[in-house]
Amino acid sequence: MAALGWLTPRRRSATARSVLAGEAAAEAARKSSRELEELQALREREAAAEAAAAEEPEFPVAGDERAAAFFDLDNTVMQGAALFHFGRGLYKRKFFQRRELARFAWQQAWFRLAGVEDPEHMQDARDSALSIVKGHRVSELMTIGEEIYDEYMADRIWPGTRALAQAHLDAGQKVWLVTAAPVETATIIARRLGLTGALGTVAESVDGVYTGKLVGEPLHGPAKAEAVRALAAAEGLDLSHCAAYSDSHNDIPMLTLVGHPYAINPDAKLRKYARERDWRLRDYRTGRKAAKVGIPAAAGVGALAGGTAAAVALHRRRR
Repeated sequence: MAALGWLTPRRRSATARSVLAGEAAAEAARKSSRELEELQALREREAAAEAAAAEEPEFPVAGDERAAAFFDLDNTVMQGAALFHFGRGLYKRKFFQRRELARFAWQQAWFRLAGVEDPEHMQDARDSALSIVKGHRVSELMTIGEEIYDEYMADRIWPGTRALAQAHLDAGQKVWLVTAAPVETATIIARRLGLTGALGTVAESVDGVYTGKLVGEPLHGPAKAEAVRALAAAEGLDLSHCAAYSDSHNDIPMLTLVGHPYAINPDAKLRKYARERDWRLRDYRTGRKAAKVGIPAAAGVGALAGGTAAAVALHRRRR
């Protein structure tokens, strides 16, 4: 700065700011260039992986009676959360009171933005969600679920994932949904898609009426892996022959259980995990939306309460 000694303090300050601005711009340009190079390298690696996958032996293998496929639901088979859409239908049918909206919306924000499964928040979300269906008949919710599928879900099935499931069916294999959504909702979706069945969270009912309690815990994370393991044992399946598909790092326990794991529309953590292990990856989202996966999916019954509430809030904003 000695060379600037002839300048007035004000001009010297302005010049220093110009130098700083120039250096910052240059550094930003270099950073942007590196990011573009990394992005191009990433695209080349993914293109090579796709080409390699096309040359692999045909999968699934037809006639393998010990093989089956397990598909996560939210953002894997269906765009968005099933309970988000289910909640829209329930609100339309006046299952919600307005005073519940603020608390439910906060729960949804906590799970989606923080990605933290705090026990107290989980318990509060669980109790809130279960209170919605408490006292209603299972048959009533099943009938409503069929209507809601037609209204909000049918047009949100990912064609690419649907084709993967059909490939397993065409090979003579059973295909199961595995989701934290209520088993009744999951079963409706599985039946509409022509799949074998569904594993989902089980809500307690007595004489066909919901009690407001769960049987065990939400089918989330490790619980999904336990459900798949139990079903495989009952069905006589060889898990090393089976495939599993998910978008979420929360489902890594299920994905690592099988011989053929797939990352479908993966979140950032699962994408990284899958690349490190050379798992097959498919992304059916459009544009750069696929690269902006930083917000974790709502977890467990957090989705049950928060997802429903978010649907209500969305409905109100659109009115």
